Amino acid sequence: MPYINVRGVEHYYEWVKKSSGSLAKPVMVFMHGWAGSARYWQNTADALSEQFDCLLYDLRGFGRSRGKPTIAQASEAVAESESPQEESEAIRELTYELEEYADDLAALLDGLRIQRVYIHAHSMGASVATLFFNRYPQRVERGILTCSGIFEYDEKSFSAFHKFGGYVVKFRPKWLSKIPFVDRMFMARFLYSSIPHSERQAFLEDFLEADYDAAIGTIFTSVSKAQAEVMPQEFAKLTVPTLLVAGEYDKIIPAEMGRQAAALSDKVEFVMIPNTAHFPMLEDVPTYLQRVQEFLQINTPKPQVG
Repeated sequence: MPYINVRGVEHYYEWVKKSSGSLAKPVMVFMHGWAGSARYWQNTADALSEQFDCLLYDLRGFGRSRGKPTIAQASEAVAESESPQEESEAIRELTYELEEYADDLAALLDGLRIQRVYIHAHSMGASVATLFFNRYPQRVERGILTCSGIFEYDEKSFSAFHKFGGYVVKFRPKWLSKIPFVDRMFMARFLYSSIPHSERQAFLEDFLEADYDAAIGTIFTSVSKAQAEVMPQEFAKLTVPTLLVAGEYDKIIPAEMGRQAAALSDKVEFVMIPNTAHFPMLEDVPTYLQRVQEFLQINTPKPQVG
């Protein structure tokens, strides 16, 4: 499997491409959400690969990417440092702030020698992407944010969420994935329309395999007083043309939160997909692709059904 060292940490990535002769295609980067992986973007990338070279990767600590450098990697990075400043950077432990994940993406693009991209991101990944749009606007052509939005800080509900999230992350026995119908129960809160068993199972396995520190750390950084204050400002100052897609019955990030975020900038176009929840790209593939194609002003072949 292809891996690349990003800021001292091994990251999994893959390309979804279709031959176009000598014609160079723009690159579209896909970013997944909390405790997920690039696997659930595979079908969307396949559908868009006629027009784009699609780059999928697993965020630090999730999917097939490591959460931190191995001892050997850290030692090697220090050995290759040419100055005290570089050595300090090499041994600095990365945090789980979303801004750090935005910088991870910049380093990934640098490592692959890619200058300018389209970005297609979901949930927590969409928050990271929004930060990336404003930190590196010269590197983004257009952005698609799926199931993203702004929220108000509430100390009691946030505290309860963090406490519950801590229990969920701590209790993740690997044997859980072997129990019949657990994948259906696990995904029930995230879906309104059904998706194939194989996709539900993949979500469960990604959740069970996620690095503990990354999973718990991003719970606290994604849903926090700081993010509640920062994200409205980030949406308001966007300069990148952006499509924000919401699921009508999303319980994780309600559509109204997305609508409020989109209203903060004339650069953001808002669409809501009926009869879907937190994964509209999987729950209603044709409608989702149609909305994305309209925003990108492209035509792609209709996906095969059945």
